[in-house]
Amino acid sequence: MYVIRLGDGTLRVPRSLTTDDGRLIGNAYVEVAPGEPDYERWLAESITEEEDAERRRRWREGDDALEQAFLAFKAEQD
Repeated sequence: MYVIRLGDGTLRVPRSLTTDDGRLIGNAYVEVAPGEPDYERWLAESITEEEDAERRRRWREGDDALEQAFLAFKAEQD
């Protein structure tokens, strides 16, 4: 998950909620507005929504090639 910078400057920062013994309960995004504590720290590593969409598109394209390679491997094993 990435820190996403929205058009109005608000940041969506990923957060995980865990139990006391470390088990994951869930993942979510918390919005941090300009001027709030930690905004500047998160801003440095943020990406835009467009950059996030482009990364997701590239991953999907990469997944297609990986899936084809797996299917070819699987066919050879039969």
